[in-house]
Amino acid sequence: MSTPPSSSGPDVTHPAWDPGREIELDPGSPEPLYFQVSRQLHAAIEDGRLPAGARLGNEIDLAANLRLSRPTVRQAIQTLVNQGLLVRRRGVGTQVVRTKVARPLRLSSLFDDLAGLGGKPESVVLANRVEDADAEVAELLEAPDLTRVRRLARIRSTDGEPLALMNNYLPDGVINPADDELRDKGLYQLLRSAGVRLHAAEQHIGARLATEEDAELLDEEPGAALLTVQRTTYDDTGRVVEYGWHVYRASRYTFNLSLTNGPQ
Repeated sequence: MSTPPSSSGPDVTHPAWDPGREIELDPGSPEPLYFQVSRQLHAAIEDGRLPAGARLGNEIDLAANLRLSRPTVRQAIQTLVNQGLLVRRRGVGTQVVRTKVARPLRLSSLFDDLAGLGGKPESVVLANRVEDADAEVAELLEAPDLTRVRRLARIRSTDGEPLALMNNYLPDGVINPADDELRDKGLYQLLRSAGVRLHAAEQHIGARLATEEDAELLDEEPGAALLTVQRTTYDDTGRVVEYGWHVYRASRYTFNLSLTNGPQ
């Protein structure tokens, strides 16, 4: 007796566009074989033949189907991982990811920017508490006499995929958000709703490699590249209303910066 076909929709483990069958190689081309593979995978991702969430076969099978060495296939895949188009997930394999979130540098929260880009921002609240402010925290908030501080820690996701680990200090009493509010709204939205007039921010952008803890929280590999941001935000009276230190997955996130000519 034959088994009826499943009606649960397409299986992203086996995409309709099969790289092992569809990729065409020209050994006589001056273009390296790994680049021919990565170029055709890139094109399939860009035009939707390999949609977000599609999983590629393992490297051994793909190499066998293409009659290539495993290191050649691994190099092709790593090229696209470095470009943020593929990601290697533990227990899942190599998977197509969405286009990077490109965020303009402006005084806005990640939640607001993701919503503005048409995404579905979500948050997991790891910490939301008031605690004693030590000298270092008081210095970060430029308030030497500060004794109590609100500590926030959240994982920000979009469309179900972790994007950033966000940590913040706020002087106690600026806002008193419930966990539900932190899950459903951005920090700047909560500050504005409380009557805080955001005026300016000082921001530093850097990079580092993911620790074991980062990798676990952001669904990355240990040692993956992360973008780092430290931001001090001021209200219209010059008071510091929040200090944040955040890490973003470099495979899924970029900052956009516009430059203009200065005085000649």
